[in-house]
Amino acid sequence: MALSVHRDSSNKHMDSSKYVRYTPEQVEALERVYAECPKPSSSKRQQLIRECPILANIEPKQIKVWFQNRRCREKQRKESVRLQTVNKKLTAMNKLLMEENDRLQKQVSQLVYENGYMKQQVQTASATTTDNSCESVVMSGQHQQPIPKTQHPQWDANNPAGLLAIAEETLAEFLSKATGTAVNWVQMIGMKPGPDSIGIVAVSCNCSGVAARACGLVSLEPTKVAEILKDRPSWYRDCRCLNVLSIVPTGNGGTIELMYMQTYAPTTLAAARDFWTLRYTTSLEDGSLVICERSLTSSSGGPTGPSASNFVRAEMLPSGYLIRSCEGGGSIIHIVDHVDLDVWSVPEVLRPLYESSKFLTQKLTIAALRHIRQIAQESNGEVHYGGGRQPAVLRTFSQRLCRGFNDAINGFVDDGWSLMGNDGVEDVTIAINSSPDKFFGSHYNTSMLSTFGGGILCAKASMLLQNVPPPLLVRFLREHRSEWADYGVDAYSAASLKASPYAVPCTRPVGFPSSQVILPLAQTVEHEEFLEVVRIEGHAFSPEDVALARDMYLLQLCSGVDENAIGACAQLVFAPIDESFADDALLLPSGFRVIPLDPKTGGPTATRTLDLASTLEVGSGNARLAGEDDLNNYNLRSVLTIAFQFTFENHLRDNVAAMARQYVRSVVRSVQRVAMAISPSPFTTQLGPKSLTSPPEALTLARWICRSYSFANQAGLDMLETTLVALQDIMLDKVLDEAGRKILCFEFSKIMQQGFAYLPAGICVSSMNRPVSYEQAIAWKVLDDHDSNHCLAFMFMNWSFV
Repeated sequence: MALSVHRDSSNKHMDSSKYVRYTPEQVEALERVYAECPKPSSSKRQQLIRECPILANIEPKQIKVWFQNRRCREKQRKESVRLQTVNKKLTAMNKLLMEENDRLQKQVSQLVYENGYMKQQVQTASATTTDNSCESVVMSGQHQQPIPKTQHPQWDANNPAGLLAIAEETLAEFLSKATGTAVNWVQMIGMKPGPDSIGIVAVSCNCSGVAARACGLVSLEPTKVAEILKDRPSWYRDCRCLNVLSIVPTGNGGTIELMYMQTYAPTTLAAARDFWTLRYTTSLEDGSLVICERSLTSSSGGPTGPSASNFVRAEMLPSGYLIRSCEGGGSIIHIVDHVDLDVWSVPEVLRPLYESSKFLTQKLTIAALRHIRQIAQESNGEVHYGGGRQPAVLRTFSQRLCRGFNDAINGFVDDGWSLMGNDGVEDVTIAINSSPDKFFGSHYNTSMLSTFGGGILCAKASMLLQNVPPPLLVRFLREHRSEWADYGVDAYSAASLKASPYAVPCTRPVGFPSSQVILPLAQTVEHEEFLEVVRIEGHAFSPEDVALARDMYLLQLCSGVDENAIGACAQLVFAPIDESFADDALLLPSGFRVIPLDPKTGGPTATRTLDLASTLEVGSGNARLAGEDDLNNYNLRSVLTIAFQFTFENHLRDNVAAMARQYVRSVVRSVQRVAMAISPSPFTTQLGPKSLTSPPEALTLARWICRSYSFANQAGLDMLETTLVALQDIMLDKVLDEAGRKILCFEFSKIMQQGFAYLPAGICVSSMNRPVSYEQAIAWKVLDDHDSNHCLAFMFMNWSFV
């Protein structure tokens, strides 16, 4: 009997492991459960069998296997879809690379022909040259005479035939740049093509103006791509306004638009630019969409456009977008940006910025591709944001921060800005705006400003940085806010969001301690831009400062911190917000912008910061900077622009202006110390004594004493009661007492010979003038990469405050 029972259970076990054919009703019931819970627990499966009669004849183990197989099929389906998408991208990229290869072959053929022609001309010139024919020999190499531009009559806007002729000429020139060899393109370093890359990016070489070209893939249809690209203010952060003044339809189904565009100046040291252009939208025979654009000038013809004061008229040479559909969906985009920014109207120290195709590429060309890719991934649900905000809302916050910061830097008169007088030193510029409704727009609540009869004040300054990587500087400013910011000033700025914005009596920097917590909100696909909320946690020292000891919030935008992005500017922009953080919250942005200049080679790589606002002399054609001959020797240069905005009440305007001026100067000094701390070579021998006639060892010791405290670990900072930035202001002769300095001088020869020396117990002094005792110290010399003496280092053991 027992054997019979055992045999029955064995058969039952074997049957449960066999393949089970499910009925459509059973599959439907299981699919409903799978949609709610793809991986049910054992108890959940038991409950399913009890509550669903049609599954009563199926064992729990078979139910478990069904869910395992269902999850596996879902995973395989997703992988198949992913591989199909990658295959489509690779197919389109292969087509794109083949076209690029054909274009490069044409360019090589043209260069070979020109090279042969040049050789022939040189040989001819050398055979016929005489002693006084140097100029003719040089000119003989110029075999390509400049092609004279076609002089069109001044077409009226109501003359479609004349405008269409200009449009068709613009189309032909644009296509020759996008797919031909009209411009000698050089591919940018690091821009490798691939299914997930931004695209193929190139810059111009030896052409008039500056130009950039890019081609890439996006998963949007051509019509949607064209719609996004034509809305330039939505993605071009330097576009102040774009007005379409006239629309003329063409017989081929296209449109001609006459447009006026204003762009912001990136720094306070140059004027803003504006453009008067014709934009032509049409379709080619193969179905491709084309949007091309060029400036209307006296040489190109067309009607005369509007003009604005305080703007420099720039020229847009034939540029545009070629958009073609891909097999299987998506689009291939060719972008060409070609402009002449009138480089001679800016100070000479800034001309590399306006002559840089790389800067144009990052600010305009790559920005367009990135924006389209961002929209595409958001549309496909591939991007997830925190804080419960829609992607479009977060993008609007980023745009408003950039626009507000640009408005503060430029201070346009038509926005209501006017300059205040200085205090005798022109290092900081103060501008005021007493028309906040005009500045912010009617759709923002600015009643708190008008109620108190106040306005907005902006303090701004620019300076030149030497040998300081912009991404590294901005990252430091973002992560170490306490090294440069002032809690009292932050409290004053945050108070403007309250019902009584001037209730906080802090109108001067006070330096209360604070810490920050960064809360991420959003980031772009390639992580080149971050939108975040910063919570500043404040702690007051005394009971009367309790009103200031509260948490504050900043909406912050950080971009350009990728050190591999060539030509990209780095910036940190922030604005105080309240806890509600409404979608239409009033933003008053402040921050930093660091723009790299093309490097100059030769000379020492010293690190210095120069105040441009006080030493710049701008002329019509030959602007100079004091000491500029020395600046040409440095390798890495960048322009830092700082702008801080504050609200004010009319009767406190002068007080707020004095506070703002003092605060910006304090920030400038902090940034200079930060620049020295993070620079590859903080000091040079030029900073040491030059006129002394002491022995070489004494000069070396003096120089090393000046260098010694360029870095310290946390224990060293605690001993000296300072921060890493303030450490640069502490000299060794101020730390060691008289006995310690004598011992160091006595042991210096031993340090030079054997590389180190032990110092006996002694007393040193912290930055707060507190005595610190130590049982022993070790001093040793540090060598650089060339085995030359670099600096002197110290280690203090078993130290304690006396």
